[in-house]
Amino acid sequence: MSDGGMRYDATHIEVLEGQDAVRKRPGMYVGSTGQPGLHHLVLDVVDRAVNEVLAGRARSVDVTLTSDGGVRVADDGAGGGGAEGNAPDLEGELASFHVGPGLSGRRIALVARFGLGLFVTNALSSRLTAEVRGPGTRWAKEYARGVEIDPPLTLGSAAGSGTTISFWPDTEIFETTWCSFSVLAEWFRQLAFLNRGLAISLTDERPAAGVRRVLFQFPDGVRDFVAALSAETGGALEPDLLGFEREDPRMAGTMEVALLWRGSGEARIRGYANSRATREGGTHMDGLRDGVVAAVTAFARERGLPAAPDPDLRADRIVEGLTAVVSVKLDHPEFNGATRELLGNTDVRVCVGEAVREHLGEWFAEQPERARELADRLARGDEEG
Repeated sequence: MSDGGMRYDATHIEVLEGQDAVRKRPGMYVGSTGQPGLHHLVLDVVDRAVNEVLAGRARSVDVTLTSDGGVRVADDGAGGGGAEGNAPDLEGELASFHVGPGLSGRRIALVARFGLGLFVTNALSSRLTAEVRGPGTRWAKEYARGVEIDPPLTLGSAAGSGTTISFWPDTEIFETTWCSFSVLAEWFRQLAFLNRGLAISLTDERPAAGVRRVLFQFPDGVRDFVAALSAETGGALEPDLLGFEREDPRMAGTMEVALLWRGSGEARIRGYANSRATREGGTHMDGLRDGVVAAVTAFARERGLPAAPDPDLRADRIVEGLTAVVSVKLDHPEFNGATRELLGNTDVRVCVGEAVREHLGEWFAEQPERARELADRLARGDEEG
């Protein structure tokens, strides 16, 4: 540049830290300043509460959309955030990024998209209050745009235990502060399907017609999930729904799989890793397809079905009409990409594939007539359908 041109040097660099960084570039932390970003704030708080349940320190999570535009998330856990549950742990999560070693292990649900914790929600809320109830005590603290207003208050005795975080998204940041009841309800329903020990409710105090509330809890886990997905098609439910769980040390985790075939139509296969939807697929979904194709092909060949030797017996034909859910929970999930929507653990494909082939093969052996009907129809490409 010429001497008369604009000069740029180190004095022009602005270093942003803490709440200033989050508030200056909110899209980097929650994706957008529209409703999706607003929902991300909710999920960051729900993430902490759900993991209290999965760690065995709580039994339920209650989320309320309050009439004054706030969101309240409560659990009945030990209180706080550490292994023993204490207020200082929670205070640290609200005041900074990534306090301590972080969450890990197969019993951790990765609910939020980026998983940056309570600090981001605190920084992007005009007001946030945190209350911790423990044995004989109640602790509370209030923040404004991520900055504490007063020192923590010890409020005396409390009945029961747990943590309640209430926050009001900042109108200076977000284009709307109206959370969608239906969108949040669907996310929480999905979480309950994937974690059988979880009871999660959503209450909406905003409607003029009166309060509405839903509670999600599913005793049969992903089997209930597949049954619900099949019912959504409007067709008759096939009588046979196969489901199983297995732990495999080779992939350092567990798998839960359920599947059934409808009469025809496109396959509906959903995959989840540590309770997070993997919309771009991954090794667990590849393993499911591998196992289904291997089991059907092996059965057809063993029974000498006419179409079995056909080299064009394709995977997409075999999974036609299949509704399935594969959920893996891993000690060390590896995702390709920052949004964690494509699972990359290589051992998972082999482990899931072997398990699906084994369980589906056993089901075929127990119900040969049903299996022959299925394998023959799939091998022919369901010409009559």
